[in-house]
Amino acid sequence: TTEAMRHSFLDRYRQGTSLIHHLDPRLKLLATLGFVLAVTMTTPGNWIVFALLAALAIGAVLVAKVPLVEGLKRSAVALPVAGMVAVSLPFTQAGEVLWSWQPFGSAQGGLFGFTLTITDAGLVLFATVVVKAWLSVMVSGLLVATTPFPDLLKAMRSLRVPAVLTATISFMYRYLFVLVDEAMRLQTARTARSVGTGRTVWWRARVLGGMIGSLFIRSYERSERIYAAMLSRGFAGEVRTLTRLTWQARDTCVGLAWVAALAAIAALGRTVALLPAWGF
Repeated sequence: TTEAMRHSFLDRYRQGTSLIHHLDPRLKLLATLGFVLAVTMTTPGNWIVFALLAALAIGAVLVAKVPLVEGLKRSAVALPVAGMVAVSLPFTQAGEVLWSWQPFGSAQGGLFGFTLTITDAGLVLFATVVVKAWLSVMVSGLLVATTPFPDLLKAMRSLRVPAVLTATISFMYRYLFVLVDEAMRLQTARTARSVGTGRTVWWRARVLGGMIGSLFIRSYERSERIYAAMLSRGFAGEVRTLTRLTWQARDTCVGLAWVAALAAIAALGRTVALLPAWGF
């Protein structure tokens, strides 16, 4: 439907019959956290471990029968964000200088004694941050693509995540669609009242500010009405669902295999890191 297509960019769950789709949501959540932890603990520049973790993540995507191109496109969203966060690392880390620049070519060390340099250690650390973000987002995207959101919340509560946190995430997810509808209506109204060209940048900025303010006020008033309605119906801070989670033998087998794969990759990375100290 048109409504589903409008919100398709918000909900990325893909129905399927793969093994990963049928796994217990608690296992998938713990497996994702374990993978992210393994990625985070990998030392900078250990490209063999990163390559193996990437192969493991891509293998999980293929087993889930999620289009690989789609998974790569979604995970690529992390690249510019991680790049902006780590952009200063090549210039601030100590190491062998690969490139340097003195503003205005001053022989006394540049403008105000400042010299811009890029080191090998800084480039390695920059690439490591980007790769870690990419791998983490890829596996997190697979979790979202193979697990319905209510089941994911149920798994979080089963793992003793605080109720206030799961309730907040649930409301954020539910009313994000409502806010998108409100924003689209405001945008339609603006378009209907500003036909033609010749509008200045100042006019567009003023209208956009008014739209943001109106959206905030409407959201605040709606939240007050929803909260009052929930209290009148006996809401006590716990979001209840009809979903029942069942842990089966296949969940145990898959979980042990996943842990064994992560442990083997970590052990191999540790061995490779110690080879120079052993004289190899």
